[in-house]
Amino acid sequence: MLVVDDEPNIIEVIKLAIQEEDVEVLTAGRGRNALNILREREVDVVISDIRMPDISGVELLREAGKIAPDAAFIMITAFSTPETAIEALQHGACDYITKPFRIDDLRNALRRALERKRASQAPSPSVDPANLEAQQGRKLFHALHGSLVVGVSPKMMEVYQTIGAVAMGDSTVLITGESGTGKELVARAIHEASKRRDKPFISINCGAFPETLLESELFGYMKGAFTGATANKKGLFEAAGGGSIFLDEIGEMTPVMQVKLLRVLQERCLRPLGGTSEIPIDVRVIAATNRDLLADIRDGAFRDDLYYRIAVITIHLPALRERSEDIGLLAGFFLRNYAEKSGKMITGISQEVMRRLESYNWPGNIRQLENVIERAVALETENEIQPERLPDFICFPEKFNGVSEEKLFTLPTDEPFDLEAFLGRVESSLIRQALRQSDGNQTLAAQRLNITKGSLRHRLNILGIRNE
Repeated sequence: MLVVDDEPNIIEVIKLAIQEEDVEVLTAGRGRNALNILREREVDVVISDIRMPDISGVELLREAGKIAPDAAFIMITAFSTPETAIEALQHGACDYITKPFRIDDLRNALRRALERKRASQAPSPSVDPANLEAQQGRKLFHALHGSLVVGVSPKMMEVYQTIGAVAMGDSTVLITGESGTGKELVARAIHEASKRRDKPFISINCGAFPETLLESELFGYMKGAFTGATANKKGLFEAAGGGSIFLDEIGEMTPVMQVKLLRVLQERCLRPLGGTSEIPIDVRVIAATNRDLLADIRDGAFRDDLYYRIAVITIHLPALRERSEDIGLLAGFFLRNYAEKSGKMITGISQEVMRRLESYNWPGNIRQLENVIERAVALETENEIQPERLPDFICFPEKFNGVSEEKLFTLPTDEPFDLEAFLGRVESSLIRQALRQSDGNQTLAAQRLNITKGSLRHRLNILGIRNE
């Protein structure tokens, strides 16, 4: 194993961390010295800093691919950006760790690299492995950038690696994660990095349609199948022929639709509404949900056979609060985007604003952060986002943490208390908040409140709340 870093103390820390792994350790303080070692010695794993005085770790990785293409690379840096992270993966790095790193993270990365090395098989003589990996790397690089998947946290590195590993296949993928974590962006990245990238990518929210309409949208219909069906219409499965179809919020499907979808996935053919013949389909299915489908299976709300059909490969997207090191990168990305759109010369975010952004819990995840930055750009008159441009729920979070227990449960002693009216106000306030945070989507609002969509509609009618 080769450790490359221009700081001797870091090299010593790494050597101590991996001393239990029973590997011979070579060291280099410069990237060019490391290249000389790779020319002379066979090395299984390289652990390298990205920022070095002579050549960068990414340049070392690129050059090492010509000298020692079988060496597995683990990149370490204190100056991480989405560009360097994705570029490192593009050129074949198998792991990416940010300083300060935990010893266990480094050990686990090394073990994964060694396992990958042991599991690698000799390639077919007709295939150039360096060429193939470079092509796949370029596809992944462009797919992540084009789909706006941003982040350098360890959890996002795992997501990148999984996308790179599964994109070229045809296996069905299930993407899980809270609302607003970017599930559709990842689905698009998988499609863009795949061999189907030149064919359609079609997306549908399964929770936004009633059962009969969803069936006709997915599978199509024939002329005369129902009132208003004046012509044949292709369904989305057929329209996505050769490409990918993204079934968002698949957990909202009714049991009847689950059965029909399962049949299509098993048989790889469908029958339009009113049709009598089967139509073969060639499409990759990518599904997503913010629900716990295993819990839904236990409750009888989701079919286990459909789950195992769609969850061949599962990618879990972390909530934004679980990847706080990405908040600054995402905020900067959205700032540049909206400043350019609005024609404003806003070039940065103040330290106080960044402190508040990084300390907030972000229940709405990336979508909520984007909305906050868009609002701040629209209101800002200076060249740096100021705290006054943030919404109150970030500036004064204590006011939005609900009513204190003392105020909520202490009855007035000298006058009657209208319990029904009070509970009605509390319920109305929480429902309105859930609808606002879900952009008016009743399905998502019901999930935030842990009630059924039917129960939410009943409450809206009873309380006289209009879903504006």
